[in-house]
Amino acid sequence: MVIHVVVAEDMGLLRGALCAALSGEEDMEVVADVEGVGELLTVVRRYRPQVVVLALTPELPDPVEVVTRIGVEAPNAAVLAMSPRWSPALVEAALAAGARGLVGKDCSLAELVRSIRALATGERAIDPAAAVAVLSPPEIPLTPREMDVLRMAAEGSPLKEIAVRLYLAHGTVRNHLSMILRKTGARNRTEAVWHARRNGWL
Repeated sequence: MVIHVVVAEDMGLLRGALCAALSGEEDMEVVADVEGVGELLTVVRRYRPQVVVLALTPELPDPVEVVTRIGVEAPNAAVLAMSPRWSPALVEAALAAGARGLVGKDCSLAELVRSIRALATGERAIDPAAAVAVLSPPEIPLTPREMDVLRMAAEGSPLKEIAVRLYLAHGTVRNHLSMILRKTGARNRTEAVWHARRNGWL
């Protein structure tokens, strides 16, 4: 049986390398590769792959929602989620959304191929790093007040509303957000929220 695979990865170079490597396997065929999540759902409906290799990225406001949507659009497609770093919250959310496999972006080709084959036969494939993440949650570098600000930012609250709800000056909230971005290495609020969720802080 040839396993039909769809690869979803926003980095073109990595996506091309993945497709080339997987296509080199005798029992695999990459039927499509996509960059954006919007076209991913269309491709999944069209090709009905056995396995979808999905890279979770900070650019997705709620990447786990995509896993759920794939399950709705193509119930027989098993999702193998890839992440550069697994946290207890992300592991739990990805599995709850229906992902059947979790691998790190630094996994070997042999490990990736084994995981795809396992999912194609109805099994699960959990990267050891993902399993360890559940047992060893990372420390939170943010202060309690910074966490308050981040929680409200995650709700989509504007700066003015955050300031009112926390009884803080507008400039103070801005300073807290700047510190949050610095500590998380994020470029914007959306990325900071994703970083916090990925690491299990929210």
